[in-house]
Amino acid sequence: MSQLRKHLKFTLAVRMRVLWHSFRLRKIGKSVFIDANVQLLRYPKNISVDDNVVIKEGARICSCNERAEISIGKRTTIGFNTFIYSSDKIEIGNDCLIAPFVYIVDSDHKAAKGQKINVQGNVTAPIQIEDDVWIASNVTILKGVTIGEGAIVAANSVVNKDIAPYEIWGGTPAKKIGNRE
Repeated sequence: MSQLRKHLKFTLAVRMRVLWHSFRLRKIGKSVFIDANVQLLRYPKNISVDDNVVIKEGARICSCNERAEISIGKRTTIGFNTFIYSSDKIEIGNDCLIAPFVYIVDSDHKAAKGQKINVQGNVTAPIQIEDDVWIASNVTILKGVTIGEGAIVAANSVVNKDIAPYEIWGGTPAKKIGNRE
């Protein structure tokens, strides 16, 4: 009986989190799983989560201004302690696997000489992660990048260039190391 009680308590907690976030997000699909300690920061009304998405514990998703947009496609999993930070637009397609400790950010600070760094603002460019992409753990994806359908990014990589469909990239900075077969 205690196993049943534990399962019901867990299920109720998940449903309560999804209900809470349904009032805060632009869109939340059916059968979404939002784990404990997930943070949807600043402008959650600019975040869309489609059907059957899983967002695991400790993930932080931040739409940092009124214009920034984040969308997560169907059947995509966002891993533990992943950080998605948008000043412009981040689109994540359907059926993607994003491992733990991934960092996706669509902006950089300006860095002009002779001005204080903290007052210079940001340079932004959208990020698009197409369908069926696997991003392994500890990957950093920087502004302006498109990762093509079916691509794979190896662990501990820094992506600062576009990746064509079905290519495998790895390294710092990431470079092509193969193709999916």
